[in-house]
Amino acid sequence: GLFVTDYFTRTPRKLSPFRSFASIELFHFHIPEDTVIAVWNLITFKEQGGTFGDQCPDRSITVYFRSGAPSVINPLHTHFPRDTAVPGSFALTLTWTLPNRTTGVFNVTSPLPGDWFLAAHLPKDEGKISVKVKGLGGTGLYEECQYLFQPQLIVQRLVNIAVLYPGYVTEQSMAPHNRSSLYKVFVPSYTSRVLVEVLRCRGTEGCPLWLRVRAKAPPLHNSTALDCREHTPCQLALDLPFWQHWYYVLVEKHPGVPGTVSFQVTVQLTDCSRPSLARPPFLPSSASMNMPHSFGSAGGLALGDSPPPASPNGTKDPVPIPTSSPTDERCWPVRPTLRNELDTFSVHFYIFFGPNVSVPPDRPAVFVINLLPVLDSGGVLNLELRLNVSSLCGENVTVFGCLNHEVPLTSGDNASVTCETESLSGFLLSVNATASLSRLRIPYPQTGSWYLSLRSLCSTEHGFEPCTNVTAEVYLRAYLSPCINDCGIYGQCKLLRTNNYLYAACECKAGWNGWGCTDNAEAFSYGFQLLSTLLLCLSNVMFVPPVAIAVRSHYLLEAAVYIFTMFFSTFYHACDQPGIVVFCIMEYDVLQFCDFLGSLMSVWVTVIAMARLQPVVLYLLGAMLLSMALQMDRHGLWNLLGPSLFALGIMAIAWTARTIRRRHCYPPTWKRWVFYLCPGALIAAAAVLLYAFVETEENYFYIHSIWHLLIAGSVGFLLPPRAKPSRRLGPLPRRKGCGYQLCVNEQEELGLVDPAVASINSICTS
Repeated sequence: GLFVTDYFTRTPRKLSPFRSFASIELFHFHIPEDTVIAVWNLITFKEQGGTFGDQCPDRSITVYFRSGAPSVINPLHTHFPRDTAVPGSFALTLTWTLPNRTTGVFNVTSPLPGDWFLAAHLPKDEGKISVKVKGLGGTGLYEECQYLFQPQLIVQRLVNIAVLYPGYVTEQSMAPHNRSSLYKVFVPSYTSRVLVEVLRCRGTEGCPLWLRVRAKAPPLHNSTALDCREHTPCQLALDLPFWQHWYYVLVEKHPGVPGTVSFQVTVQLTDCSRPSLARPPFLPSSASMNMPHSFGSAGGLALGDSPPPASPNGTKDPVPIPTSSPTDERCWPVRPTLRNELDTFSVHFYIFFGPNVSVPPDRPAVFVINLLPVLDSGGVLNLELRLNVSSLCGENVTVFGCLNHEVPLTSGDNASVTCETESLSGFLLSVNATASLSRLRIPYPQTGSWYLSLRSLCSTEHGFEPCTNVTAEVYLRAYLSPCINDCGIYGQCKLLRTNNYLYAACECKAGWNGWGCTDNAEAFSYGFQLLSTLLLCLSNVMFVPPVAIAVRSHYLLEAAVYIFTMFFSTFYHACDQPGIVVFCIMEYDVLQFCDFLGSLMSVWVTVIAMARLQPVVLYLLGAMLLSMALQMDRHGLWNLLGPSLFALGIMAIAWTARTIRRRHCYPPTWKRWVFYLCPGALIAAAAVLLYAFVETEENYFYIHSIWHLLIAGSVGFLLPPRAKPSRRLGPLPRRKGCGYQLCVNEQEELGLVDPAVASINSICTS
């Protein structure tokens, strides 16, 4: 056949250590129909300070693959919430082959078409806080190693695959140099059986053919297969096929068979909505069969039209054949649900004449829930069954619910209920008089149609048997939510986005883990939460001595800034706690901004006061620049170092100028250096070292409290004493009036004489 190659790539993204699903990087791809091979090229490289990170350590990178929806991963092996179904996915770990770059390749033969999702992350961090988000903030004192991941996808797909029409025979001759022939047939809704048959097979060695069938994608070596040498007639039947999907038929020669092999292929579809009739041996229009636009040339035919022209790959004109006898299988009416969208990933599915539904004893009740492509796969599908015990009339009735994807699954045996076949697997729910409530949660469900089949059976000594004259009543609730139980009280449900794809995930706190923040193996106790909150809040009381010293030294502006810092730091940490011991007087963002601004302003005004500079313009300039810097990047390192170094530079210039003018060291006394400046500088340096190199997530509560104590204590040492008035009284400048020069007694201006008896020396005209 003719192959077409498509290429897709994504922008490199920085990977983060795994904490929860909110910390992973998600990549979304779309694989077209008729794809025979997909190759993912996984590129990973290191960066440090804008250059290649040759010195960065090698950290393993785990990549997850899943078709239809994002992977539900659990690398920390935490517990899932009750009644949660965990779909499977494939994981791959990348190893480093070069110092700063590595490439991995992942091949998928005959992948399922549609949406594919890749999730990647680094292993869990050791707990070091590399990006400061508490107190003063910062990004560390060294260049952080960054690990970037970029996936690329190359797909090869077949074009002009021959289409089989139900009820027609397609003739084919396979030349010696050909190994196989590929066909596809579309299976509409309400199809209970697909029968593929090879007829009139003629070769040098009998019928040396393999018949393989697979849904949605070309068959693989492990697909449903039949050896035509050993089976006569060569028929392959598939019960309960997927509705509204293509089925691919591969006719393959045995290896080493010489000569040309000729055969015929036909497909029979059993319509379960009309159990007395098979599908007619003519080709309906594409609208009546609900065929997609990719069906090709069959779209223009209507009832009674002539058969389509010859298909490619050497197939001859299809020939109609008489219908075979239908089976006894039949399907029951499918009741639709009404979709009500409330918000993103907040969708309720209402049942007409519900939510209470009646389950008769002689047949199942089938409902369909339609999830929109891409839009609904990033949430959680919730299903709840509640049995009305009073409707059982004293009978020992059990109602079974079977939830399957893309096809309803109802057991043919009235005495048993199963949600699994050789090719299908579903989710089983059951309610009875003793356990009247059953729930099911499916995180990141695959999109498309989900079918729920409800059936009532009576329990006897010999197992389950059909009930007589008992119609059970069940309350049915189906809805889509962003997270499981909104992540509980110890988690936050976050709405995340990757390009144009939205998904939701829980971010847990206070040591809780798991997909729904329900795993308490490492959870903080209430006493620990209360102790940590009190430590972080009450440690700000250490600012009371600096406030008293500032007021005593007439540094009223500095005292006001310290009070501002103490107030907002206390209530910010009371609001920033991860557990349930939380108290917020304002919005979190307002408290955080005021805490950061007060902390930086405290450093600024203290250093300016040490420089003995009084212009108010410096205080206003600092407040405006710090507000601007915090608005740009609240957690940046230079938001702390920049203003501090600038203020220290101003202080150094002022001290140097005074030293040169006075011709001796400033501050002039050794006691000031020994008992105040040196201890204050050492305490501040110890606080910075603790904050930058010792503080981790585990010891944050008491290390950051010590940071509060040390910073407030250093301010008490570094704040200079009150400036003494100068003993020399120089002449005051003359005050000028409008058109006159006022000659005023200088002693009266200095307050050295009584103004009542003071005499004016002279009044001089201008």
